[in-house]
Amino acid sequence: MSSTRLSGVGVSSGRASGPVVRVAEPLGEPPATPAPADPPAEAARIRPAAEVVAERLRQRAAAVSGDAKAVLETTAAMAADPALLGQAEKLVTDESLPAARAVHQAAAGFIAALEAAGGYMAERAGDVRDVRDRLVAELLGVPAPGVPDLTGPSVLVARDLAPADTAGLDPATVLALVTEEGGPTSHTAILARSLGIPAVVACRGVLAAEADALLVDGDTGVVEVSDGTVRAAHVAGKVEWNGVGVLRDGLRVKVLGNVGSPADAVAAAAGGAEGVGLFRTEFCFLSAADEPSVDEQRAAYAAVLAPFAGKPVVVRTLDAGADKPLPFLNPDPEPNPALGVRGLRVAFDRPDVLERQLQAIALAAADSGAEVSVMAPMVATAAEAAWFAERARAAGIARAGVMVEIPAAALAAREILEVVDFVSIGTNDLAQYTFAADRQVGAVAALNDPWQPALLRLIAQVGEAGTAAGKPVGVCGEAAADPLLACVLIGLGVTSLSMNHTALAGVGAKLAATSFDLCQLAARGALAAPDPASAKLAARAVLN
Repeated sequence: MSSTRLSGVGVSSGRASGPVVRVAEPLGEPPATPAPADPPAEAARIRPAAEVVAERLRQRAAAVSGDAKAVLETTAAMAADPALLGQAEKLVTDESLPAARAVHQAAAGFIAALEAAGGYMAERAGDVRDVRDRLVAELLGVPAPGVPDLTGPSVLVARDLAPADTAGLDPATVLALVTEEGGPTSHTAILARSLGIPAVVACRGVLAAEADALLVDGDTGVVEVSDGTVRAAHVAGKVEWNGVGVLRDGLRVKVLGNVGSPADAVAAAAGGAEGVGLFRTEFCFLSAADEPSVDEQRAAYAAVLAPFAGKPVVVRTLDAGADKPLPFLNPDPEPNPALGVRGLRVAFDRPDVLERQLQAIALAAADSGAEVSVMAPMVATAAEAAWFAERARAAGIARAGVMVEIPAAALAAREILEVVDFVSIGTNDLAQYTFAADRQVGAVAALNDPWQPALLRLIAQVGEAGTAAGKPVGVCGEAAADPLLACVLIGLGVTSLSMNHTALAGVGAKLAATSFDLCQLAARGALAAPDPASAKLAARAVLN
């Protein structure tokens, strides 16, 4: 690699260089022999080992906050999952497998099911692998895989990083991250941004590169050999933002939070969010074996809405099916779940579920005092949008919109905006459907780069439709969290931006320093670019 540059997908801004520390590969498959002399005693080792692993993760969670805390707490819960542990114990007693092998084998079934679901649930497969490897290591009495103790500032290189490892990184010693796999919406990407660590994912060939030191550019995605000099990413200090989304020429652009739980809502409010652009209600359902009652849903929603009394909150109705299967909906097996019955399509077969949810949302809005709107996911046509809007208004919710995450919806934006009050673009799904590229597959991660000109052209078409109709167009995908891209989106006709709470101040401050004419100029340059890197350079030339 001495004269070669590698390219991946830049997912967290900044440039840094320093010595490489390689993260050890996960443990291999443990042997199935010898059979335990006392299977019940061998099975009894599993739960204590799981409790040790879970407690370590809980202790790490207690020492951090925000996204890192949530990820570590979730991983700890997975380590103690009764279904996984019970299946492993059964393999020991029924098939005389060693405990480590039984855990590995039990986890394989969970991983296969999650990967088959695709999308969000496929992301969770990596979490299960992490838990599996920690449990196996504990049972074998060997060190757990993951990031080693760092003796000084380093550039971490890995095949991929487990969410629990990423969540525990210290920006003071981790100069940058480079992974061979992963994508722009992976946990690694999201947490690297929240920690302010430059990161490049899907950098194919980096594991084979013989380099002792690397220079990593999280903006361009370029990784190249460095002389070993430690250069930390430039940190300008705490970003100052007054909490009002407005360009320097006075144009108002609401800067909103993405939330899925009461903790998310509190963090978004504390971060200065002017409201919520995406409340993911399915996160109140994921662990439910039976459909929660209207009163149970009402209480769950009100807890999330409470920090935003008097402020706008857009509640997305149940985005179930495919990547987020819910047991009480009894979904039929599908050959391609990502293209099957998911989102609003579930409600066509079960309108009663939607009607109860809308009733609960209306009641929670009255309880909390939030200014609630609702929007439906996975809408493809104007007829579907009208079907949803009619039911939302019948439930007493005056303002109804839809997600634009299918290319057909972007192409039909004018007709859709005739029957709804607003639209919100989910750039993550819109990218993967536009490019036929699963956003969890590292080999095609570059196609899901939100700077792809073809994606920006679809967004521009929606923005033009919104301007023509005089109705709002929001963006609630990861694209909104990039301050530079946020300005381009405004230039494309977007009127509000919704993001993780850690990105609010950076985006708000960037907007305050930018005028609408510069946003439009940057947008024109990005639209005309031949590739994502050129689009970003064109925008930076105008906005930096």
